[in-house]
Amino acid sequence: MNPALSAAVTAPQTGAPDAEARIRELAQSLSLEQQIQLLTGADVWSTHSIPEIGLTRVVMSDGPAGVRGEDFDERHDSVSLPSSSALSATWSVETAHRYGQVLGQEARRKGIHAVLGPTINLHRSPLGGRHFECMSEDPRLTATMAAGYVAGVQSMGVGATPKHYLANEAETERFTADSVVDERPLRELYLAAFEDAITEARAWLVMSSYNSINGTTASENKLLETPLSTEWGFDGVVVSDWTGVRSIDAANAHQDLEMPGPVGHWGPKLLAAVNDGRVSKDAILEKVTRILRLAARVGSLEGFEPAVTQLPTELNGAAVAREVAVRGAVLVRNKGLLPLDARTLTSVAVIGHNADEARTQGGGSATVMPKYTVSPLAGLRKALPDDVRVTYARGAKVAEGIQAFPRESLHNPVSGVPGIRVTFLAAEGTEISGEDRLASHLIWFGIGIPDGAASIRMEADWTAETAGVHHLGVGTVGRIRFVLDGTEVFNSELEDDTEVLGAALFDPPKTVHAIETTAGQSVRIEAEYQLPKEQVIPFTAILLGEETVVSDPQAEIDAAVHAARASDVAVVVVGTNAAIESEGFDRKDLDLPGYQNQLVEAVAAANPRTVVVVNSGSPVLMPWLDTVDAVLLGWFGGQEFGSAIADILLGIEEPGGRLPTTWPTALADVPVLNTTPTEGKVVYSEGIHIGYRAWLKQVAEGGAAPALPFGFGLGYTTFELGTAHAPQAVTAGNDVVVHVPVKNTGTRTGREVVQVYVERAESAVDRPIRWLAGFAGTHLAPAGTESVEIRVPARAFAHYDGGWQFERGTFRLLVGRHAADEFQSLDIELR
Repeated sequence: MNPALSAAVTAPQTGAPDAEARIRELAQSLSLEQQIQLLTGADVWSTHSIPEIGLTRVVMSDGPAGVRGEDFDERHDSVSLPSSSALSATWSVETAHRYGQVLGQEARRKGIHAVLGPTINLHRSPLGGRHFECMSEDPRLTATMAAGYVAGVQSMGVGATPKHYLANEAETERFTADSVVDERPLRELYLAAFEDAITEARAWLVMSSYNSINGTTASENKLLETPLSTEWGFDGVVVSDWTGVRSIDAANAHQDLEMPGPVGHWGPKLLAAVNDGRVSKDAILEKVTRILRLAARVGSLEGFEPAVTQLPTELNGAAVAREVAVRGAVLVRNKGLLPLDARTLTSVAVIGHNADEARTQGGGSATVMPKYTVSPLAGLRKALPDDVRVTYARGAKVAEGIQAFPRESLHNPVSGVPGIRVTFLAAEGTEISGEDRLASHLIWFGIGIPDGAASIRMEADWTAETAGVHHLGVGTVGRIRFVLDGTEVFNSELEDDTEVLGAALFDPPKTVHAIETTAGQSVRIEAEYQLPKEQVIPFTAILLGEETVVSDPQAEIDAAVHAARASDVAVVVVGTNAAIESEGFDRKDLDLPGYQNQLVEAVAAANPRTVVVVNSGSPVLMPWLDTVDAVLLGWFGGQEFGSAIADILLGIEEPGGRLPTTWPTALADVPVLNTTPTEGKVVYSEGIHIGYRAWLKQVAEGGAAPALPFGFGLGYTTFELGTAHAPQAVTAGNDVVVHVPVKNTGTRTGREVVQVYVERAESAVDRPIRWLAGFAGTHLAPAGTESVEIRVPARAFAHYDGGWQFERGTFRLLVGRHAADEFQSLDIELR
């Protein structure tokens, strides 16, 4: 086991062999009808219960950066952690373990038995829509961080679910696309990213993906058997992505559980297939045994001791969210501006739409409903002394479409409390039930709408913060009536032309209407939505809110310039939003939306003491990178994002992150970019050369270099790496341990991440120019020293050719700080 993992966790298991025998006996005791019923979900989020054997339901919930629970109800709030790209930027398996433990705590609090995460598909293309939700472009970094995450979740007695297995690196045509991948990259990259989560952290579930791999859809693919169940020894449950089972053929693969239910492709069809011999009873028994084993592990099967009986010390979820946001933030430029000294500041201009309306998480199934979020503007206002003047200017619009009303602006006219009144009506218009909601973004997925409801009525009084014209609207899919201050402004159908769940959820079709108010004026808002008569999956989303409309973009920039010019320092927060980075669709480009680039350039020209904070989940183009004094990449930073940014900018904390993926200068420079299937196929023609490997190959061939290399990150202090030591020779199949003395040569406590890459200049097989083999971090006070130990696994020297092969001879270990560093090297002989 990886020492970093073994120090953090001993993977919990089911228990003694006699427990395994009893689980199998229980499975055999069930009738064939009961067995088959158990293989399809009971509803959207849970499995069937069988009281006569003491089996209660196993409940699953979306993660992977927070545990939502069975509903999207903001009254049942969740801790919102930074995105997985931010987590991976910590390059810390210990941090990943704490992150996972918080998710496990949240799951237990909400009655959830399995978290649907981590998402560990690779950053093959920066255009990938769920790039923010995945960890990195490198299989070693991803595998290590994913194993820490899984171990943390399962230390709480909650199952983790690595997903999406396999080769699911894009969202375009995601239900039908065929990922065409040669065996070697499949093994060395895409499977390798999953392996440690299974073999070391012993994940209790794995989710199969929507796409096909080399012509066979994932839920029917032999990859579910080999290497997952055979070579890796996976004994957990393979759960489908929701609606990912397409036929009876999946039952002959190692697909165990079809979600959601109760209606799917199995059920009566699977019973008939077993009875006529198309599917064996042994295959069914194996699936049932795995589901009962999972139930035993999570405490849903009477008579069996759960896998975890003594829980670790509880963590403060908000504190961990803040810690991850700090440790994952990557400082990529600093010309002496940072850290700011609050004692010498008299004024700060905080600029940018995302400074006030921060994007703390990506769109899609990863979304949770936090109790609060801290914006950079709020974080800085709280952290700075009272005598420092903080001014705010939006500068450039980012958030497209309707944004939910601020909760504090809503008053429930029926109950007389803050928020909005929601009433469920029968077809004849009589009230079935009602509830007081806090937020104006309402989502029901599987539960929450009472039986017999034909429509949903919403009522609220909204108070305008400022005078002027406001653009109020509603977004949904279906028929809706919308009324402002007693005037019906819309009564018709809003049609979805995307057929993409993520888009309908967070960027729905909308109707928007202008209304002029005075500051503090109250506007009565009413809406009534007609529920569809039939739905395959019970899903309804309604968004009431305001759209930002800018009639004069230059005036916005001019106001920001004025604020910057009148301040000691300007903090410009730029970024993306959920309409750009989300499940369900890929990105069209890497540009910052709107006039944000012009904003940065104008502000920096007005005040050279400008720091730019990038609030995105994945790479964006930064044409101003070399012209501003400081740039900090903050990712989608979770609910404590603004507090973390303030901590870093004011020097309370050190920016601890290193890039988990390469950032380009221009879209045309990216060596592996395409996410769009051609005739239904996404061909991974680059083979083993993705991410920094592809960039290094491109540079070696005379092509463009990236703006920021993989593994790169600055801090507020300096370090010196001493002479590295490693064995001069090793027998193939053995790990190698590299020792590197590290000294903090600066004046502040800080963190360094030592990275070890491998290269082989002369090789009989195609190899990357270099590839990451191991890494380790150290946290040192000024003048502090430590000998950092980096384990290079035996697999780092292997290539796949029908099996893992070792090419004997000389390999070179490269010790440095990022993938394009000036390394010190050590030759090692592989015997």
